[in-house]
Amino acid sequence: MQINFFALALCLLFFACKTPMKTSKEQVEIISLFNGENLDKWTGDSRIWSVENGCIVGRTTDENQIERNTFLIFETPFSDFELRFKYKIIGGNSGVQYRSKVLDEDLFIVGGYQADMEAGTQHSGILYEEKGRGILAKRGEAVVVDEKGQKSVDQFANSESIQENIKSEQWNAYRIVAHGNHLQHFINGHKTIDVIDKEIEKKSDSGIIALQVHKGPNMEVYYKDIMIGKKP
Repeated sequence: MQINFFALALCLLFFACKTPMKTSKEQVEIISLFNGENLDKWTGDSRIWSVENGCIVGRTTDENQIERNTFLIFETPFSDFELRFKYKIIGGNSGVQYRSKVLDEDLFIVGGYQADMEAGTQHSGILYEEKGRGILAKRGEAVVVDEKGQKSVDQFANSESIQENIKSEQWNAYRIVAHGNHLQHFINGHKTIDVIDKEIEKKSDSGIIALQVHKGPNMEVYYKDIMIGKKP
């Protein structure tokens, strides 16, 4: 049996400590992306993003509307990693971009992989490519995208059973694993998608992390405990 030491080290670290730790194969470093006090190392529209009670908050109101999706962007790009955070969403749609690109610094526009979440009952956990190929995997799908962009899809769970484990307007735990061309999402410990992306010139091996507020009806999204594990 082959042991995935990268995954094993990450699990041990998240439950044990927040400092580098060696396994017999490799070293994994855990980094906090949010200090709980301010938006240091993050950039976004100050009308929309704030820090309240130790959480990053994205909010639109009647007074603060947006014409396009807007993002709070972390300054450092990442390649292979395991990202964990907690979120709560009230109304609307949000998501976490990863291995993404900043397309417009002034307007805070980002394109790339997105781990989706919403106040509704269909899309939380999907893999969406913002400003790109759209939905790459719906909930419960194991997808392989070949070098030419053709998709093969297997179903490992149904969307309704995944939704049963997501708490409406309460805190949920999200986990994103990106290792080579293999991408996985988990919400509250339940896998929501499993994708291998081989498409030449469209797959992404590295990029920034960003948080989304979606245009449309007024909404609030809260993030906390944002931690990433990676090889140093």
